[in-house]
Amino acid sequence: MPPQAVLQKENEALLSLVDDQQVTLNQQNTHIKQLEELIRILRHHQFGAASEKTPPEQARLFDETDDPVEEEASPVPVSGHTRRKSKGRPRLSDDLPRVEVIHDLTDEEKVCSEHGCALTPIGEETSEQLEFIPAEVRVIRHVCKTYTCPECEGHVVTAKKPPQPIPKSVATPGLLAWVAVSKYVDALPLYRQCAIFERLGFHIDRTTLANWMIQCGQLLQPLVNLLLDVLRQQPYLHMDETTVQVLAEPGRKPQSKSYMWVSVAGPPGEAVVVFHYDPSRGRDVPQLLLGDYAGALMVDGYDGYEAVCKAQGLQRLGCWAHARRKFVEAQRLQPKGKTGKADQALALINKLYRIERTLKEADATTRYGERQRQAQPVIDKLRRWLDRSRSTTAPGTALGKAVIYLDNQWPRLIGYLDDGAYPIDNNRAENAIRPFVIGRKNWLFCQSMRGARASANLYSIIETAKANGIDPCAYLKRVFTLLPQAQNVDDIAALLPGNFNTGD
Repeated sequence: MPPQAVLQKENEALLSLVDDQQVTLNQQNTHIKQLEELIRILRHHQFGAASEKTPPEQARLFDETDDPVEEEASPVPVSGHTRRKSKGRPRLSDDLPRVEVIHDLTDEEKVCSEHGCALTPIGEETSEQLEFIPAEVRVIRHVCKTYTCPECEGHVVTAKKPPQPIPKSVATPGLLAWVAVSKYVDALPLYRQCAIFERLGFHIDRTTLANWMIQCGQLLQPLVNLLLDVLRQQPYLHMDETTVQVLAEPGRKPQSKSYMWVSVAGPPGEAVVVFHYDPSRGRDVPQLLLGDYAGALMVDGYDGYEAVCKAQGLQRLGCWAHARRKFVEAQRLQPKGKTGKADQALALINKLYRIERTLKEADATTRYGERQRQAQPVIDKLRRWLDRSRSTTAPGTALGKAVIYLDNQWPRLIGYLDDGAYPIDNNRAENAIRPFVIGRKNWLFCQSMRGARASANLYSIIETAKANGIDPCAYLKRVFTLLPQAQNVDDIAALLPGNFNTGD
């Protein structure tokens, strides 16, 4: 082979090697940037603020533009730190009971030291303090009277006390309600409640409290079934799920992840919240929970909901809060004091939320019309921005993932425009499931499947009461009192939150 051809071949091989090395180098640089982003994200999660609120100066950046302009990152003026103003002393509600403590002068002080005459009262000065009376435990003694007929030998009749939530237990409905609310509302683990009872002079072990809660959860099952029936009658509903660890699940390791599902629906004053425990996160669970439901379903981007939507012809609505959250995360990775594409997307999404805030009190018909007039142009503008950004954003970055998510979820996200009653996001389900997530940080896990199912029922009743502005402790006490006496479905339906009167 001629020397020139050999050199040409070696040169081509070197160029190919250089190209391969350049590709490898680009891949490594991309991977390094992704790792750096991940480190910044983890640092922010550990040390940064959790708020997703957009700074005012950034929220105003694109308010007046017809379309976001593609620019290099530019500096943003950062306002100085302002100290939060104190709200002063807390206001003491007029509804709180009051006890007057009179402070008077002594007899000697009621005499004028200069003239020796008696002082005349001309008024008084008042001030108020808030007192706290610790809880107390007391014993309720049930005395069942016994009667006999003086003429009939052996005819004896004894009065019966009403059926109890837990037969032959020392726990009253009020005590069971207090334990349940302490755990499922105040996130107070049972072992801490045992310590509180100890200070009050009553010894009880954690196992007993746990068994009480399991039996209470089982008692509530008929009421939860009715809540689920009401839920399925709503025109749209929210769903979400989160993990829960259950130690003793047959055939599974204690470290396995199980799931707590939540479904929320209903207008204010008639809200329904239903929790459901399941070892699986599979698509069969939504199908089980929804039954023959035929409305619209508001969920996040999890694909497990798609099967039931297709099978039953449900309109699947996408959550704008989830889409926004991904751009917030990308925004946090920008150089400090700079703006970029994430800010452009957030400015438009924030406009959609501002429109919704102005329509909060509007009826569905008005809201539909205003969404078409105000929100549709913003949606169109965001779509144009998205089409431009897909080809100019690296897919492996946080911004790239946000763009891909927005593009993939687009048909679901714009579905809320179809009906003025539809919500813009799934925040209602996230807010409903948050008490469970907070409680999980304290009690960590469920011991058994029975305990997890009982917790789901108790959370259902408690969160439904809270969603309707009802004191959960008072409501549970009434339910635990009357549910054991229920004879039919009508008796159980009478205990639904909509039939609860705080004066009962």
